[in-house]
Amino acid sequence: MPVFKGFEMTQNVADKDERWFLAQLKPNSAQIAKRHLERQGFEVFLPLEKTTPQRNGKFVTAQRLLFPGYIFVAIDASQGQWRVINSTQGITRLVSFGRDPASVPHGLVDGLKARCDDLGTLVAGSALASGDPVSFTNGPFADFVGEVESIDADRRVWVLMELMGSQTRVKAHEAQLRAV
Repeated sequence: MPVFKGFEMTQNVADKDERWFLAQLKPNSAQIAKRHLERQGFEVFLPLEKTTPQRNGKFVTAQRLLFPGYIFVAIDASQGQWRVINSTQGITRLVSFGRDPASVPHGLVDGLKARCDDLGTLVAGSALASGDPVSFTNGPFADFVGEVESIDADRRVWVLMELMGSQTRVKAHEAQLRAV
């Protein structure tokens, strides 16, 4: 690449042959790997989801990795940059089939990003309809399964649940539910 008066010209992003790859993480190293990859100039995507596990009798909302043990990395395949990633702190290796790393199918990461907020947390979709089986993602009914009875104009969802041998009607926000 030519150098002019001490400045190196950079390629336009559109000129690059960037594709997404999946890297396997070392245990408990997601944030370390993300930080080191970003310092090296790689674009990374670490999708998260909100969950509400019960700890010590209390429900606690927390974030966890959507794909535990993996991180998406955009690599310019024409430059052969994938070898650098394998030696990055927090990374075990790039997922490979054979000798070279396998790229993620085109559009998969863009589709995931479209369903996430600015921090990379998955936002629940709005594809619920009456009669759909759903489970609660957080709150006191986390992981309970019910059936959508109706959806109000303000996106409140009425769910029928089986509790202690009888049908119970519970109101929830659509963001608290996941289709089963």
